[in-house]
Amino acid sequence: MPRLAVDLHIHTALSPCADDEMTPCNIANMSILKGLDAIAVTDHNACGNVSAVMEAAGDRLLVIPGMEVTTEEEVHLLAYFRTLADALSFSDEIKAHLPGIPNHSELFGHQWIMDAEDRTMGEREDMLLTSTDLSFDETVALIGSHGGVAVPAHVDRDSFSVLSQLGFMPRHLPVAVIEVSHGGINPLGDEWRILTSSDAHRLGDILEREFFIDVSKKDTDSILDWIGTPG
Repeated sequence: MPRLAVDLHIHTALSPCADDEMTPCNIANMSILKGLDAIAVTDHNACGNVSAVMEAAGDRLLVIPGMEVTTEEEVHLLAYFRTLADALSFSDEIKAHLPGIPNHSELFGHQWIMDAEDRTMGEREDMLLTSTDLSFDETVALIGSHGGVAVPAHVDRDSFSVLSQLGFMPRHLPVAVIEVSHGGINPLGDEWRILTSSDAHRLGDILEREFFIDVSKKDTDSILDWIGTPG
């Protein structure tokens, strides 16, 4: 049974709060240098650079298509998908639930869309650092309808977490894993399994070989089965 070193919460330069050096090639190469077996690309409310990171990584590194969605309660929720097509379909639907406020790059940062050779192909014009009009429950359900699995992000933080925004972790939803920040402490006990990620906005923050999962095979389906199956 393979044991994989993973970092399943990494932002690219599409996220305005991420450094411009978070390009597809840089992310793929840094992740390989750090000895990771698999990563996930999880930009805020968008999937525009997922395919470029996948292409830049090639067969050297497994890249999971993902997103960090902000619910209407301002909860950050990680979404992981089995295929790029599923992620892009979900991204199109999420865009329809964003308010369409123009981004002010001089204040919030650029939202670069790039290709696999780090060339800038454009810039997302609507602000991604905002909330959708979907509730936490609705977002979990929408992720599932696109074949994905949901993970509440950085539950240990005092902002943008399910505990800070809702005050509790809903138990009626199909959520098997919660994310705890690198170096953080799990505030929810052992009812849910733990995923530790970097939430990297800078290259140096990408994890080393620090967090491992045991799966039946090194592929996306096996990782999502691990995320979606109660421990």
